[in-house]
Amino acid sequence: MRRLLLVLGLGFLWAPVLIMAVYAFSASRVPFQWGGFSLHWFGALARNERMLEAAWLSLRVGAAAASLATLLGLALGWVLARHGRFRGRPVFGALAGAPLVLPEVVTGLSLLLLFVGLEALTGWPGQRGAVTVWLAHSVLGMAYVAVLVQARLAAIDPALEEAASDLGASPWTVFRTVTLPLISPSLAAGWLLAFTLSLDDVVLASFVSGPGATTLPVYLFSQLRLGMTPEANALAVVFLAMAGGLSGIAWVMRRPPG
Repeated sequence: MRRLLLVLGLGFLWAPVLIMAVYAFSASRVPFQWGGFSLHWFGALARNERMLEAAWLSLRVGAAAASLATLLGLALGWVLARHGRFRGRPVFGALAGAPLVLPEVVTGLSLLLLFVGLEALTGWPGQRGAVTVWLAHSVLGMAYVAVLVQARLAAIDPALEEAASDLGASPWTVFRTVTLPLISPSLAAGWLLAFTLSLDDVVLASFVSGPGATTLPVYLFSQLRLGMTPEANALAVVFLAMAGGLSGIAWVMRRPPG
């Protein structure tokens, strides 16, 4: 029974992805109509500069947003896990976790109003684009990273850090040599989660992006009005191959020697 439930669960998750990958090799222009095996749409994808530019922008923004979100989330998680009770802690914790529970429409509208207000007061940002998308995605990912870091810090035995301090290590040395290696798995998981959230976000990017900074999800969503082509399926296969290759490399690197 457990195996049956496992197969049904995996099938529910992966069947749409596999179907999309199969139709990427169809010669038919209709996205989900089989017209014979062909690699035509991969060639069309290579010639579609707008889609490739949107994909490249999404990768750059995702990597930058994940990096900033990891740094900010580390600081937030550290404060919540290590500084105990302080004045305003409930409000601070609620604000730090707000992106986790607020609808993205509310977050996107709030950030849009913030950027418009900043532009009126200071002249920055001159126009909404990649930078505003980067900041918006960093805010979203920061909350997820903070939760992971806080949970990991709560599970660490404080005696390990205290022992290093008793041996004469400075607070920075304790953090660098003891704490950071212990929380590095949560930081890596947070970075990957923030990158994934940025890569597939449509709502926030729709509010804070400009005409010259269209991310891939926004571009694909806009194409639905005109009619999708199997180029999107081909792009999905490319991303799947990249993710599978990176996962395979990580699995090989994590295998014990011998």
